[in-house]
Amino acid sequence: MASSSGPARPKHLQYMSFIPTSSFSLFLLCCIILLFIFVYTGSLPFLKQTPRTHFVRPDHGSIRPNKPKSCIGSPINLCKYEEGKWVHDGTRKPLYNEDCPFQRNAWNCIKNKKPNMDTIFAWKWVPDDCELPQINPHLFLSSVRNMNIGFIGDSLNENLLVSFLCILRTADEGARKWKRKGAWKGAYFPKYNVTVGYHRAVLLAKYERWQPARVAGHSVDPGVKGTYRVDVDIPADDWINVTSYYDVFIFNTGHWWGLDKFPKETPLVFYREGSLISPLFSIKDGLHVVLQSMASYIERTIPKDRLKLWRTQSPRHFHGGEWNQNGSCTFDTLLGENKLDDWFDPKNSGINQEARAVNTIIKNALQGTSISLLELTHLSEFRADAHPAIWLGRKDAVAIWGQDCMHWCLPGVPDTWVDVLWAVIAEHVSAKTQCFLGADE
Repeated sequence: MASSSGPARPKHLQYMSFIPTSSFSLFLLCCIILLFIFVYTGSLPFLKQTPRTHFVRPDHGSIRPNKPKSCIGSPINLCKYEEGKWVHDGTRKPLYNEDCPFQRNAWNCIKNKKPNMDTIFAWKWVPDDCELPQINPHLFLSSVRNMNIGFIGDSLNENLLVSFLCILRTADEGARKWKRKGAWKGAYFPKYNVTVGYHRAVLLAKYERWQPARVAGHSVDPGVKGTYRVDVDIPADDWINVTSYYDVFIFNTGHWWGLDKFPKETPLVFYREGSLISPLFSIKDGLHVVLQSMASYIERTIPKDRLKLWRTQSPRHFHGGEWNQNGSCTFDTLLGENKLDDWFDPKNSGINQEARAVNTIIKNALQGTSISLLELTHLSEFRADAHPAIWLGRKDAVAIWGQDCMHWCLPGVPDTWVDVLWAVIAEHVSAKTQCFLGADE
Protein backbone atom coordinates (compact mmCIF):
# COMPACT_ATOMS: atom_id res chain seq x y z
CA MET A 1 0.00 0.00 0.00
CA ALA A 2 1.30 3.46 -0.88
CA SER A 3 2.32 5.88 1.85
CA SER A 4 -0.23 8.48 2.84
CA SER A 5 2.41 11.16 2.26
CA GLY A 6 2.41 10.66 -1.55
CA PRO A 7 2.96 8.15 -4.39
CA ALA A 8 5.57 5.39 -3.97
CA ARG A 9 9.07 6.29 -5.17
CA PRO A 10 10.59 4.18 -7.99
CA LYS A 11 12.70 1.31 -6.67
CA HIS A 12 15.97 2.70 -7.98
CA LEU A 13 15.32 5.99 -6.12
CA GLN A 14 14.34 4.10 -2.99
CA TYR A 15 17.71 2.34 -3.21
CA MET A 16 19.62 5.58 -3.71
CA SER A 17 17.96 7.12 -0.66
CA PHE A 18 19.65 4.53 1.52
CA ILE A 19 23.17 5.38 0.30
CA PRO A 20 24.89 7.63 2.82
CA THR A 21 26.63 10.68 1.47
CA SER A 22 30.10 9.28 2.29
CA SER A 23 29.32 5.95 0.59
CA PHE A 24 27.98 7.70 -2.48
CA SER A 25 31.18 9.74 -2.73
CA LEU A 26 33.21 6.53 -2.53
CA PHE A 27 31.04 5.06 -5.28
CA LEU A 28 31.71 8.06 -7.54
CA LEU A 29 35.44 7.84 -6.82
CA CYS A 30 35.48 4.15 -7.88
CA CYS A 31 33.70 5.03 -11.12
CA ILE A 32 36.29 7.73 -11.88
CA ILE A 33 39.16 5.30 -11.20
CA LEU A 34 37.66 2.67 -13.52
CA LEU A 35 37.16 5.29 -16.24
CA PHE A 36 40.81 6.33 -15.85
CA ILE A 37 41.93 2.70 -16.24
CA PHE A 38 39.84 2.29 -19.37
CA VAL A 39 41.13 5.47 -21.04
CA TYR A 40 44.80 4.84 -20.35
CA THR A 41 45.01 1.06 -20.75
CA GLY A 42 42.33 0.40 -23.32
CA SER A 43 40.58 -2.22 -21.18
CA LEU A 44 38.74 -2.92 -17.95
CA PRO A 45 39.40 -5.95 -15.79
CA PHE A 46 36.00 -7.41 -16.57
CA LEU A 47 36.13 -6.74 -20.33
CA LYS A 48 37.90 -9.84 -21.60
CA GLN A 49 36.14 -10.84 -24.78
CA THR A 50 34.73 -9.58 -28.06
CA PRO A 51 31.22 -10.44 -29.18
CA ARG A 52 32.64 -13.30 -31.35
CA THR A 53 35.77 -14.68 -29.76
CA HIS A 54 37.76 -15.12 -26.61
CA PHE A 55 41.48 -14.77 -27.21
CA VAL A 56 44.22 -16.70 -25.47
CA ARG A 57 47.65 -15.54 -26.58
CA PRO A 58 50.54 -18.01 -26.94
CA ASP A 59 53.73 -17.10 -25.13
CA HIS A 60 56.12 -15.25 -27.44
CA GLY A 61 58.87 -14.69 -24.92
CA SER A 62 60.20 -11.15 -24.89
CA ILE A 63 58.50 -10.14 -28.14
CA ARG A 64 55.62 -7.71 -27.61
CA PRO A 65 53.19 -6.34 -30.20
CA ASN A 66 52.78 -2.72 -31.12
CA LYS A 67 49.22 -1.51 -31.08
CA PRO A 68 47.62 -2.16 -34.47
CA LYS A 69 47.52 0.86 -36.74
CA SER A 70 44.26 -0.29 -38.28
CA CYS A 71 41.55 -2.90 -37.85
CA ILE A 72 41.45 -4.33 -41.36
CA GLY A 73 42.40 -7.94 -40.70
CA SER A 74 46.18 -7.96 -41.11
CA PRO A 75 48.12 -9.74 -38.35
CA ILE A 76 50.81 -8.11 -36.25
CA ASN A 77 54.16 -9.56 -37.25
CA LEU A 78 55.79 -10.36 -33.93
CA CYS A 79 58.33 -12.79 -35.28
CA LYS A 80 59.82 -14.17 -38.46
CA TYR A 81 58.83 -17.73 -37.69
CA GLU A 82 60.49 -19.00 -40.88
CA GLU A 83 64.00 -18.08 -39.68
CA GLY A 84 65.42 -20.59 -37.24
CA LYS A 85 66.67 -24.14 -36.90
CA TRP A 86 65.48 -27.66 -36.10
CA VAL A 87 66.48 -28.85 -32.63
CA HIS A 88 66.22 -32.48 -31.58
CA ASP A 89 63.69 -32.92 -28.78
CA GLY A 90 63.10 -36.50 -27.72
CA THR A 91 60.24 -35.45 -25.43
CA ARG A 92 58.16 -33.99 -28.25
CA LYS A 93 55.14 -36.12 -29.08
CA PRO A 94 52.44 -35.83 -31.74
CA LEU A 95 48.99 -34.75 -30.62
CA TYR A 96 47.19 -37.43 -32.68
CA ASN A 97 47.83 -40.88 -34.12
CA GLU A 98 46.97 -43.09 -37.07
CA ASP A 99 43.35 -43.44 -35.91
CA CYS A 100 42.34 -39.86 -36.70
CA PRO A 101 39.19 -40.12 -38.87
CA PHE A 102 40.35 -37.23 -41.06
CA GLN A 103 43.61 -38.94 -42.06
CA ARG A 104 44.37 -39.61 -45.71
CA ASN A 105 45.71 -43.12 -46.19
CA ALA A 106 48.72 -42.19 -48.33
CA TRP A 107 49.95 -39.73 -45.65
CA ASN A 108 49.28 -42.00 -42.67
CA CYS A 109 52.91 -43.04 -42.29
CA ILE A 110 52.45 -44.65 -38.85
CA LYS A 111 49.78 -46.97 -40.21
CA ASN A 112 51.88 -47.58 -43.32
CA LYS A 113 54.87 -48.49 -41.13
CA LYS A 114 57.42 -45.95 -42.30
CA PRO A 115 60.45 -46.98 -40.22
CA ASN A 116 61.66 -43.53 -39.10
CA MET A 117 58.38 -42.17 -37.74
CA ASP A 118 59.76 -42.12 -34.18
CA THR A 119 62.41 -39.63 -35.25
CA ILE A 120 60.36 -37.55 -37.69
CA PHE A 121 58.45 -35.89 -34.86
CA ALA A 122 61.41 -35.68 -32.48
CA TRP A 123 62.51 -32.39 -34.04
CA LYS A 124 61.28 -29.00 -32.91
CA TRP A 125 61.45 -25.86 -35.03
CA VAL A 126 63.00 -23.03 -32.99
CA PRO A 127 62.76 -19.52 -34.52
CA ASP A 128 65.79 -17.28 -34.04
CA ASP A 129 64.02 -14.40 -32.30
CA CYS A 130 61.01 -15.77 -30.45
CA GLU A 131 59.24 -18.82 -29.09
CA LEU A 132 56.97 -20.99 -31.21
CA PRO A 133 54.88 -23.03 -28.77
CA GLN A 134 53.17 -26.22 -29.83
CA ILE A 135 49.49 -25.53 -30.44
CA ASN A 136 47.12 -26.06 -27.55
CA PRO A 137 43.97 -27.17 -29.39
CA HIS A 138 41.66 -26.36 -26.47
CA LEU A 139 42.94 -22.80 -26.20
CA PHE A 140 42.95 -22.36 -29.96
CA LEU A 141 39.35 -23.46 -30.40
CA SER A 142 38.33 -21.26 -27.46
CA SER A 143 40.00 -18.27 -29.10
CA VAL A 144 38.23 -18.80 -32.44
CA ARG A 145 34.84 -19.79 -31.03
CA ASN A 146 32.00 -19.16 -33.53
CA MET A 147 34.46 -18.63 -36.37
CA ASN A 148 34.92 -20.36 -39.75
CA ILE A 149 38.34 -21.13 -41.23
CA GLY A 150 38.79 -21.92 -44.93
CA PHE A 151 41.66 -23.52 -46.86
CA ILE A 152 41.60 -22.96 -50.63
CA GLY A 153 44.11 -24.47 -53.03
CA ASP A 154 45.79 -27.73 -53.93
CA SER A 155 46.65 -30.95 -52.08
CA LEU A 156 49.47 -29.33 -50.10
CA ASN A 157 46.85 -27.12 -48.48
CA GLU A 158 44.88 -30.31 -47.87
CA ASN A 159 48.01 -31.79 -46.26
CA LEU A 160 48.02 -28.84 -43.83
CA LEU A 161 44.26 -29.10 -43.34
CA VAL A 162 44.36 -32.80 -42.35
CA SER A 163 47.02 -32.09 -39.72
CA PHE A 164 44.92 -29.15 -38.47
CA LEU A 165 41.73 -31.22 -38.22
CA CYS A 166 43.40 -34.13 -36.46
CA ILE A 167 44.97 -31.79 -33.91
CA LEU A 168 41.74 -29.88 -33.24
CA ARG A 169 39.76 -33.09 -32.86
CA THR A 170 41.73 -33.91 -29.71
CA ALA A 171 39.90 -30.97 -28.09
CA ASP A 172 36.47 -31.93 -29.41
CA GLU A 173 35.91 -35.62 -30.07
CA GLY A 174 32.40 -34.76 -31.20
CA ALA A 175 33.87 -33.24 -34.35
CA ARG A 176 32.15 -34.46 -37.48
CA LYS A 177 32.96 -34.35 -41.15
CA TRP A 178 31.67 -31.31 -43.03
CA LYS A 179 31.25 -30.88 -46.81
CA ARG A 180 29.12 -27.85 -47.57
CA LYS A 181 29.54 -24.58 -49.43
CA GLY A 182 31.39 -26.49 -52.17
CA ALA A 183 34.02 -27.81 -49.77
CA TRP A 184 36.01 -30.89 -50.78
CA LYS A 185 36.30 -31.86 -47.12
CA GLY A 186 36.22 -30.29 -43.68
CA ALA A 187 35.00 -30.62 -40.11
CA TYR A 188 32.58 -29.01 -37.70
CA PHE A 189 33.54 -28.73 -34.02
CA PRO A 190 30.21 -28.42 -32.16
CA LYS A 191 31.71 -27.78 -28.73
CA TYR A 192 33.09 -24.48 -30.01
CA ASN A 193 30.85 -23.85 -33.05
CA VAL A 194 33.91 -23.75 -35.32
CA THR A 195 33.88 -24.88 -38.96
CA VAL A 196 37.02 -25.68 -40.97
CA GLY A 197 36.67 -26.33 -44.70
CA TYR A 198 38.92 -27.17 -47.64
CA HIS A 199 38.02 -26.12 -51.18
CA ARG A 200 40.07 -27.90 -53.83
CA ALA A 201 41.05 -25.39 -56.52
CA VAL A 202 44.47 -26.41 -57.81
CA LEU A 203 44.93 -23.36 -60.08
CA LEU A 204 42.57 -21.09 -58.09
CA ALA A 205 41.26 -19.79 -61.42
CA LYS A 206 38.59 -21.58 -63.41
CA TYR A 207 39.96 -24.09 -65.87
CA GLU A 208 38.28 -26.53 -68.21
CA ARG A 209 39.08 -30.09 -69.06
CA TRP A 210 41.45 -30.98 -71.82
CA GLN A 211 40.00 -30.55 -75.28
CA PRO A 212 41.45 -31.91 -78.53
CA ALA A 213 43.46 -29.46 -80.60
CA ARG A 214 41.02 -29.67 -83.51
CA VAL A 215 38.22 -28.15 -81.39
CA ALA A 216 40.32 -25.84 -79.25
CA GLY A 217 39.20 -22.80 -81.23
CA HIS A 218 42.67 -21.44 -81.94
CA SER A 219 45.82 -22.44 -83.75
CA VAL A 220 48.31 -24.56 -81.86
CA ASP A 221 51.84 -25.67 -82.48
CA PRO A 222 52.48 -28.96 -84.27
CA GLY A 223 52.63 -31.82 -81.80
CA VAL A 224 50.04 -30.34 -79.44
CA LYS A 225 47.35 -32.94 -78.78
CA GLY A 226 45.01 -30.61 -76.94
CA THR A 227 44.76 -27.80 -74.42
CA TYR A 228 43.31 -26.79 -71.05
CA ARG A 229 41.52 -23.46 -70.95
CA VAL A 230 42.19 -21.17 -67.97
CA ASP A 231 40.07 -18.04 -67.42
CA VAL A 232 42.52 -15.87 -65.53
CA ASP A 233 39.84 -13.48 -64.24
CA ILE A 234 37.30 -16.05 -63.00
CA PRO A 235 37.80 -17.95 -59.71
CA ALA A 236 37.17 -21.68 -59.71
CA ASP A 237 33.58 -22.66 -58.94
CA ASP A 238 34.80 -24.47 -55.81
CA TRP A 239 35.41 -21.22 -53.90
CA ILE A 240 33.86 -18.34 -55.82
CA ASN A 241 30.90 -18.11 -53.43
CA VAL A 242 32.60 -18.47 -50.03
CA THR A 243 34.40 -15.14 -49.73
CA SER A 244 32.07 -13.87 -47.01
CA TYR A 245 31.63 -17.20 -45.23
CA TYR A 246 35.03 -17.66 -43.60
CA ASP A 247 36.73 -15.48 -40.99
CA VAL A 248 40.21 -16.78 -41.85
CA PHE A 249 41.37 -17.77 -45.35
CA ILE A 250 44.50 -19.76 -46.22
CA PHE A 251 45.23 -19.78 -49.97
CA ASN A 252 47.84 -21.59 -52.02
CA THR A 253 48.62 -22.65 -55.55
CA GLY A 254 51.79 -23.47 -57.46
CA HIS A 255 52.36 -27.21 -57.48
CA TRP A 256 50.25 -27.71 -60.59
CA TRP A 257 51.98 -24.94 -62.50
CA GLY A 258 54.64 -27.12 -64.08
CA LEU A 259 55.36 -29.10 -67.21
CA ASP A 260 55.00 -32.33 -65.27
CA LYS A 261 51.27 -31.56 -64.88
CA PHE A 262 50.69 -29.73 -68.16
CA PRO A 263 53.39 -30.79 -70.65
CA LYS A 264 53.96 -29.14 -74.01
CA GLU A 265 51.67 -31.67 -75.69
CA THR A 266 48.71 -30.62 -73.50
CA PRO A 267 49.43 -27.04 -72.37
CA LEU A 268 47.40 -24.44 -70.52
CA VAL A 269 45.97 -21.64 -72.66
CA PHE A 270 44.78 -18.44 -71.01
CA TYR A 271 41.66 -16.34 -71.53
CA ARG A 272 40.63 -12.94 -70.18
CA GLU A 273 37.07 -11.61 -70.41
CA GLY A 274 36.24 -14.60 -72.56
CA SER A 275 38.91 -13.95 -75.19
CA LEU A 276 42.15 -15.80 -75.83
CA ILE A 277 45.20 -13.92 -74.59
CA SER A 278 47.58 -13.56 -77.50
CA PRO A 279 50.45 -14.07 -77.90
CA LEU A 280 50.09 -17.21 -75.82
CA PHE A 281 51.45 -17.03 -72.27
CA SER A 282 54.12 -19.29 -70.90
CA ILE A 283 53.02 -21.25 -67.85
CA LYS A 284 54.99 -18.88 -65.56
CA ASP A 285 53.44 -15.78 -67.13
CA GLY A 286 50.04 -17.40 -66.76
CA LEU A 287 50.68 -18.07 -63.07
CA HIS A 288 51.63 -14.44 -62.47
CA VAL A 289 48.50 -13.10 -64.16
CA VAL A 290 46.24 -15.59 -62.36
CA LEU A 291 47.77 -14.67 -59.00
CA GLN A 292 47.22 -10.97 -59.66
CA SER A 293 43.64 -11.56 -60.77
CA MET A 294 42.81 -13.81 -57.83
CA ALA A 295 44.41 -11.37 -55.39
CA SER A 296 42.28 -8.58 -56.86
CA TYR A 297 39.15 -10.72 -56.48
CA ILE A 298 40.08 -11.53 -52.88
CA GLU A 299 40.60 -7.84 -52.10
CA ARG A 300 37.24 -6.88 -53.65
CA THR A 301 35.07 -9.60 -52.18
CA ILE A 302 36.44 -10.66 -48.79
CA PRO A 303 35.45 -8.29 -45.96
CA LYS A 304 38.35 -6.16 -44.80
CA ASP A 305 38.26 -7.40 -41.21
CA ARG A 306 38.93 -11.02 -42.25
CA LEU A 307 42.39 -12.57 -42.05
CA LYS A 308 43.75 -13.46 -45.50
CA LEU A 309 46.86 -15.64 -45.63
CA TRP A 310 48.80 -17.02 -48.57
CA ARG A 311 50.83 -20.10 -47.75
CA THR A 312 54.20 -20.15 -49.47
CA GLN A 313 55.32 -23.22 -51.39
CA SER A 314 56.06 -26.54 -49.77
CA PRO A 315 59.45 -27.82 -51.00
CA ARG A 316 59.85 -31.19 -52.69
CA HIS A 317 62.73 -33.58 -52.06
CA PHE A 318 63.00 -35.71 -55.20
CA HIS A 319 66.43 -37.22 -55.72
CA GLY A 320 67.54 -38.70 -59.03
CA GLY A 321 64.49 -37.72 -61.06
CA GLU A 322 60.96 -36.28 -61.06
CA TRP A 323 58.00 -38.10 -59.49
CA ASN A 324 57.34 -39.79 -62.84
CA GLN A 325 61.04 -40.47 -63.51
CA ASN A 326 61.88 -42.75 -60.56
CA GLY A 327 62.70 -39.88 -58.21
CA SER A 328 63.15 -41.04 -54.61
CA CYS A 329 63.30 -39.67 -51.07
CA THR A 330 63.96 -42.58 -48.70
CA PHE A 331 66.06 -40.36 -46.44
CA ASP A 332 66.15 -40.67 -42.66
CA THR A 333 68.16 -37.52 -41.86
CA LEU A 334 67.62 -33.79 -42.26
CA LEU A 335 69.44 -31.75 -44.89
CA GLY A 336 72.20 -29.50 -43.62
CA GLU A 337 71.96 -25.74 -44.05
CA ASN A 338 74.88 -25.87 -46.48
CA LYS A 339 72.92 -28.20 -48.79
CA LEU A 340 69.77 -26.13 -49.19
CA ASP A 341 70.89 -23.93 -52.08
CA ASP A 342 72.20 -26.96 -53.97
CA TRP A 343 68.76 -28.51 -53.70
CA PHE A 344 66.43 -25.54 -54.10
CA ASP A 345 68.10 -22.50 -55.70
CA PRO A 346 66.53 -21.94 -59.16
CA LYS A 347 69.93 -20.86 -60.46
CA ASN A 348 71.02 -24.48 -60.22
CA SER A 349 68.12 -25.69 -62.40
CA GLY A 350 67.60 -28.65 -60.10
CA ILE A 351 64.62 -30.96 -59.82
CA ASN A 352 63.31 -29.18 -56.71
CA GLN A 353 63.63 -25.53 -57.76
CA GLU A 354 59.85 -25.14 -57.94
CA ALA A 355 59.26 -23.81 -54.42
CA ARG A 356 61.62 -20.85 -54.48
CA ALA A 357 60.83 -20.00 -58.11
CA VAL A 358 57.08 -19.96 -57.49
CA ASN A 359 57.52 -18.02 -54.23
CA THR A 360 59.17 -15.21 -56.18
CA ILE A 361 56.15 -15.00 -58.47
CA ILE A 362 53.76 -15.13 -55.50
CA LYS A 363 55.52 -12.34 -53.63
CA ASN A 364 55.62 -10.09 -56.71
CA ALA A 365 51.94 -10.68 -57.46
CA LEU A 366 50.78 -9.98 -53.90
CA GLN A 367 52.69 -6.72 -53.42
CA GLY A 368 50.43 -3.90 -52.30
CA THR A 369 47.62 -6.17 -51.13
CA SER A 370 46.32 -6.87 -47.63
CA ILE A 371 47.07 -10.59 -48.07
CA SER A 372 49.77 -11.77 -45.65
CA LEU A 373 52.31 -14.47 -46.42
CA LEU A 374 52.35 -17.58 -44.27
CA GLU A 375 56.05 -18.38 -44.67
CA LEU A 376 56.59 -22.14 -44.44
CA THR A 377 59.10 -22.89 -47.20
CA HIS A 378 62.47 -22.46 -45.52
CA LEU A 379 61.70 -24.43 -42.37
CA SER A 380 60.43 -27.29 -44.54
CA GLU A 381 63.46 -27.39 -46.85
CA PHE A 382 65.54 -29.22 -44.23
CA ARG A 383 63.05 -32.09 -43.88
CA ALA A 384 64.00 -34.57 -46.59
CA ASP A 385 63.30 -37.29 -44.02
CA ALA A 386 59.59 -36.60 -43.58
CA HIS A 387 57.82 -37.53 -46.85
CA PRO A 388 55.78 -40.72 -47.35
CA ALA A 389 58.21 -41.88 -50.07
CA ILE A 390 57.36 -45.55 -50.75
CA TRP A 391 55.14 -46.02 -47.67
CA LEU A 392 51.86 -45.09 -49.35
CA GLY A 393 49.49 -47.76 -48.02
CA ARG A 394 49.08 -49.65 -51.29
CA LYS A 395 51.39 -52.27 -52.74
CA ASP A 396 51.05 -50.91 -56.26
CA ALA A 397 51.13 -47.22 -55.31
CA VAL A 398 54.75 -46.59 -56.25
CA ALA A 399 54.35 -48.40 -59.56
CA ILE A 400 51.35 -46.19 -60.37
CA TRP A 401 52.33 -42.80 -58.94
CA GLY A 402 56.02 -43.06 -58.09
CA GLN A 403 57.41 -42.15 -54.68
CA ASP A 404 55.68 -39.30 -52.89
CA CYS A 405 58.40 -36.77 -52.12
CA MET A 406 56.02 -33.82 -52.26
CA HIS A 407 53.39 -34.42 -49.57
CA TRP A 408 54.27 -35.00 -45.93
CA CYS A 409 53.78 -37.77 -43.41
CA LEU A 410 51.15 -37.12 -40.76
CA PRO A 411 51.95 -36.63 -37.96
CA GLY A 412 54.95 -34.69 -39.21
CA VAL A 413 56.13 -31.37 -40.61
CA PRO A 414 52.61 -29.97 -41.25
CA ASP A 415 52.06 -30.10 -37.48
CA THR A 416 54.74 -27.42 -37.20
CA TRP A 417 52.95 -25.48 -39.93
CA VAL A 418 49.89 -25.62 -37.68
CA ASP A 419 51.94 -24.15 -34.81
CA VAL A 420 52.88 -21.21 -37.06
CA LEU A 421 49.29 -20.84 -38.24
CA TRP A 422 48.08 -20.77 -34.63
CA ALA A 423 50.54 -18.02 -33.74
CA VAL A 424 49.48 -15.89 -36.71
CA ILE A 425 45.75 -16.37 -36.12
CA ALA A 426 46.27 -15.60 -32.43
CA GLU A 427 47.88 -12.27 -33.30
CA HIS A 428 45.00 -11.46 -35.64
CA VAL A 429 42.43 -12.19 -32.93
CA SER A 430 44.47 -10.14 -30.46
CA ALA A 431 44.51 -7.19 -32.86
CA LYS A 432 40.75 -7.39 -33.35
CA THR A 433 40.27 -7.53 -29.58
CA GLN A 434 42.40 -4.41 -29.10
CA CYS A 435 40.42 -2.63 -31.80
CA PHE A 436 37.15 -3.59 -30.10
CA LEU A 437 38.39 -2.25 -26.78
CA GLY A 438 39.51 1.04 -28.31
CA ALA A 439 43.27 0.38 -28.21
CA ASP A 440 43.71 1.30 -31.87
CA GLU A 441 45.70 4.49 -32.30
